Amino acid sequence: MRRASLGVMAAATALLTLVLFAQSGAAQKRGGILKMYDFDSPPTMSILEEATASSQSPMMGVFNNLVLFDQHQKQNRLDTIIPDLATDWSWSENGTALTCHLREGVKWHDGEPFTAKDVLCTWDLMMETGKEKLRFNPRKSLYKNLDRVTADSDNAVTFHLKRPQPAFLVVLAGGFSAIYPCHVPAAQMRQHPIGTGPFKFVEFKQNEAIRVTRNPGYWKPGLPYLDGIDYTIIKDPSTAVLAFIAGNVDMTFPFTLRIPQLKDVQSQVPQADCEITPGGGINAHLLVNRDAPPFNNFELRKAMALAIDRKAFIDIIGQGQGDIGGVLQPPPGGEWGMPPEMLQTLPGYDPDIEKSRSESRRIMQKLGYGPSNPLKIKVATRDLPIYRDSAVLLIDQLKQVYFDGELDLIDTSRYFPKIMRKEFTVSLNLQTSSPEAIDLFYACGASLNWDGYCNREVDKLLTAQSEEPNEERRKQLLWDIERKLAEDYARPIIFYNRVATCWQPYVKNMTLMVNGIFSGNRREDIWLDK
Repeated sequence: MRRASLGVMAAATALLTLVLFAQSGAAQKRGGILKMYDFDSPPTMSILEEATASSQSPMMGVFNNLVLFDQHQKQNRLDTIIPDLATDWSWSENGTALTCHLREGVKWHDGEPFTAKDVLCTWDLMMETGKEKLRFNPRKSLYKNLDRVTADSDNAVTFHLKRPQPAFLVVLAGGFSAIYPCHVPAAQMRQHPIGTGPFKFVEFKQNEAIRVTRNPGYWKPGLPYLDGIDYTIIKDPSTAVLAFIAGNVDMTFPFTLRIPQLKDVQSQVPQADCEITPGGGINAHLLVNRDAPPFNNFELRKAMALAIDRKAFIDIIGQGQGDIGGVLQPPPGGEWGMPPEMLQTLPGYDPDIEKSRSESRRIMQKLGYGPSNPLKIKVATRDLPIYRDSAVLLIDQLKQVYFDGELDLIDTSRYFPKIMRKEFTVSLNLQTSSPEAIDLFYACGASLNWDGYCNREVDKLLTAQSEEPNEERRKQLLWDIERKLAEDYARPIIFYNRVATCWQPYVKNMTLMVNGIFSGNRREDIWLDK
């Protein structure tokens, strides 16, 4: 086997970071509880079973991955991956076997030793090859190229791929790729998770709070600096902002402050540190159940897509802050998205909105609809302002082309199960953006392919891009996928919002990732200067 130079460099970087922390230990202050709010009450604490930031963000610090995106690099990339529970990694010569050597002496929060067996059990859960089962397995399709995982010893595992996949490490480095303990049932992890991370789970009270506390036996010497983190669940954005302004919380939930709310914070808490960023690679999109008549008609779905005025969403929802993009987040926040001039050549992206809507109205009239006979629809969305406001605007835009929409608000605990069971016709939904996410959302039969889209040509391109080691050639393949998805009007992407995050100046060592809302929540080396 040949040692991956990236792994060696990452290990050296991690060691240097620890040394620098040790040398500058006097600069950090230990202790204190970081107070945050959570924008929603998640169904459970199971990071492998949930799919939203409201559950993942508080739990990422409870767990470790094998490898992790550097928590102080703003953009997630293959070259920003560093060791976590794996000390290093290496690829076989043919690129189909990835071996990770595991850190020794690591303990689970209940005192049990971490071994290779835990890694095997974790992938048994995600690949559904073991006796234990997850109730909901949203990321199963990420591992469709993974044949099996074997333990070479108690301290080494090998991932055996069916074909080369150079960016497989990116999947392992994501914030949802936590290692679960083999000795704790999956059902228990929903209410009382056990991890190896810097923070131990304390309690979860539905619609009230989530609390984690410092793990004194954490395997990284001296970390975490905080004594714990308290997350108060505040669903109303205005109430959450008032809590920050009043000093009841030390920072806002990442990537949730709209521009008007940011202005309120800046006027009343001028000392606060605030940062406007792309919203972690999250886009709003139109999700249509293509199996439900009359939405199984391609022309009807095309008419809906042509009604969308993306700039209006940015101007109204984001007060001018936002980006127009496809299924891949546009630059500079995104690494893989098309440049604007190329994006405008895609079907449905013509900046002449009235021209597009005229075509949409022509299609609708051909299908038998018109001003006196609009198509009545229900637009389902999650009952949160970040979803609801965009859904209201979408309904208004669809009215311009003979759709009569009614808003259908669904609580988080019911929203994703209903979408997964296809108990909807039209939805305003949010999703993340990356080459790996495309496979989850658009591959035939994928675990998050909720609208039933299936194009074998796209599947072939998805396979080709995942095997491509050259980044420029991979980008061209991804752009081919972008074009084909646009031609099929598959989940038309509406816009990427730009949002703000604020924290008090005494909250130190904060980094916001511009393309990874789910990847930067470890918080093990944040500290409070007060």
